[in-house]
Amino acid sequence: MTAELQEREGEANPYRVEVERAELGWEVRIVSPDGSVASSRACAGEAEARTYASTVNQHIHWLTAEKFREYYRLAGPDATGG
Repeated sequence: MTAELQEREGEANPYRVEVERAELGWEVRIVSPDGSVASSRACAGEAEARTYASTVNQHIHWLTAEKFREYYRLAGPDATGG
């Protein structure tokens, strides 16, 4: 187990991932702890969407929220949305 994973034991990353078939195709969303969409990615089909969502979900479980935001280039909890 890496040092980073050891630090994460017992700490839940509050982000989540959603997959939805939208009007124009499949979409994967990373949802922030406050319920807002932090990131969205259009996918060519269901297989691509579910594969990407699975990868994101693994990162949610493996990484701290801070490292997760850094990896996916998401705004931090104190960001003002500028």
